[in-house]
Amino acid sequence: MQIILMERVAKLGQMGDVVNVKQGFARNFLIPTGKAMRASEANITSFEAQKSQMEARNLETKSEAEALAVKLNGQQFIVIRSASDAGSLYGSVTIRDAAEAASAAGFSLDKKQVILMAPIKDLGIHDLSVRLHPEVESKIELNVARSSQEAELQAAGKSIQDLAAEEEAAAEFEIQELFDDIGSAGMDDFGEDAKKTASAEASDEVEA
Repeated sequence: MQIILMERVAKLGQMGDVVNVKQGFARNFLIPTGKAMRASEANITSFEAQKSQMEARNLETKSEAEALAVKLNGQQFIVIRSASDAGSLYGSVTIRDAAEAASAAGFSLDKKQVILMAPIKDLGIHDLSVRLHPEVESKIELNVARSSQEAELQAAGKSIQDLAAEEEAAAEFEIQELFDDIGSAGMDDFGEDAKKTASAEASDEVEA
């Protein structure tokens, strides 16, 4: 099916290009979303008449998108989720969650702008792309953690495995300290008994 692109579409062409695509792709996606229209003579004539205004609007929205991209690029947003000790989420994080996390931080994003190849199912820091305009993309990070404290540690470069190892080491240290305290208490008791025995022996010698 032949269509005329109303905006730049990745791997297809630029605004105004007339291209051939599969009929289903055109009818189910490109045309309903306003990215293209059927390349009939009437539509091509209409596009040519409005081309200058459309290009001007495109440049304006592109400029706005580029300004937002500068602020958004490299930002990290926290998403708190329940997960197992191994780091597997009880559920998943989707493009909706990413858009809501960014919006909560003051960036107005639509879930349709977020590019995520598959739902996130593990704790950690994940890279995502945001398409702010057909010609402008930005990179963000999602810090998926079980708590704000854990998110801070992950942001500092520690993985869930590092955190688990630290917790295990801390637990072993506490157990060792407990045994040391018990041992010291036992030695103290032993010392008191030895003192009492020595004192009793000394008293017997004096009486003798």
